[in-house]
Amino acid sequence: MADETDEVLDAVGPRLRALRKHRGLTLADLSASTGISESTLSRLESGGRRPTLELLLPLARVHGVPLDDLVGAPRTGDPRIHLRPIHRHGMTFLPLTRRAGGVQAFKMLIPGSDEPAEPAPKTHGGYEWVYVLNGRLRLGVGDRDLILPPGEAAEFDTSLPHWLGSADGGAVETLVLFGPQGERAHVRARS
Repeated sequence: MADETDEVLDAVGPRLRALRKHRGLTLADLSASTGISESTLSRLESGGRRPTLELLLPLARVHGVPLDDLVGAPRTGDPRIHLRPIHRHGMTFLPLTRRAGGVQAFKMLIPGSDEPAEPAPKTHGGYEWVYVLNGRLRLGVGDRDLILPPGEAAEFDTSLPHWLGSADGGAVETLVLFGPQGERAHVRARS
């Protein structure tokens, strides 16, 4: 039983680091939001400090995730996945993957509006692959401005200024694969 507990606790640090990086937060940002010192947060992430309930509760609150997600507690009973939407920049992201780190999958919903939004390009580390399910997506990457109808896909380095929005004011649904460390999606087809 002790080995199993140690294994679960050892996995908390990498999970916390991946969650913080995925959300684009620095240790200073997280420290300001939780009241936990940067050095304690750093030691938690690196495994130099054992996680305690007093440390994990404010982290779960700030990240907006259940405590079970931070410790990787196994689900019991109902096998269905209960998606918790993330609302950012006027869009809704439904996480389709639950593991910390690596490539993450989301369903992204851009609501319809009377007027198309004005592009506001952003940059961050990573690599993104987008597939349009419904609607017409306007994608700006660097100096390129593209319109993607349903069934089209695009991939790009997110360190380039980029913006995603509705091309015509209508709602847009996409699937997004995001690799926080610049990992690219690899497509292999049999000949």
